[in-house]
Amino acid sequence: MVFSFSFAQEEVLKNMNGKKGQFYFYWGWNEDAFSKSDIHFKGANYDFTLYDVIAKDRQNKFGLNPHFNLGSITIPQYNFRLGYYFHDKYNISIGVDHMKYVVKQLQTVNITGNINTGSLFDGVYNNDAITIQENFLKFEHTDGLNYLNTEIRRVDDIARFKKIAISLTEGAGFGVLFPRTNTTLLNKQRYDEFHVAGYGLGAMVGVNVTFFKHFFLQSELKGGFINMPNIRTTMSKTDTASQHFFFVQANIVFGATFNLL
Repeated sequence: MVFSFSFAQEEVLKNMNGKKGQFYFYWGWNEDAFSKSDIHFKGANYDFTLYDVIAKDRQNKFGLNPHFNLGSITIPQYNFRLGYYFHDKYNISIGVDHMKYVVKQLQTVNITGNINTGSLFDGVYNNDAITIQENFLKFEHTDGLNYLNTEIRRVDDIARFKKIAISLTEGAGFGVLFPRTNTTLLNKQRYDEFHVAGYGLGAMVGVNVTFFKHFFLQSELKGGFINMPNIRTTMSKTDTASQHFFFVQANIVFGATFNLL
């Protein structure tokens, strides 16, 4: 009898705490850092590479507008994810990490290659120094560096306090880069449309605090690798750029879990 009662009690607790069959979604914001990158530009009458280019993210001042204004909610650097628990501890999800990547102006880098476009920068370069300035190059993925990805994550409870549960989550995934690149190159007409430019790989770890079983706040540290061999730079389809780099995100998100039935 005691054994039967204990077994039944364990089953009840398992059903109360189990996540299998649940969906979840979240929304939040990120702060990003990027490794240096070699960027190769190629087009009619030019073919050159800039080495060890420094870039940073672009933050919006936190406030009701734009972070909580439905008309401008996608302007800041944001994270959105929708997932499904196919196991009590594992879920699969799809999401978008909307980062912003801005090449720092007035930095001096090395350049190799040739330019013959009738500009001030015409010449043949062999690891020479050049200063990035807007009449030469403005290069930004600011609307944005969109990483559309799918991930598998594991969740483990580490503490419970009445209506609050704390858990650890970790996972990994892959996806495609769909940036809208704002580029001005050698005074050519810029191309500023969404374009599939490459792929990414990533891994994350996070701490989740769930309230009343369904609502949660989660902090995440995410890192990965991005390779974009096909970046559009100007209105001419022959003008392209390529680069690869590592990234790190610090994310804070909030969301909910729910059942469809």
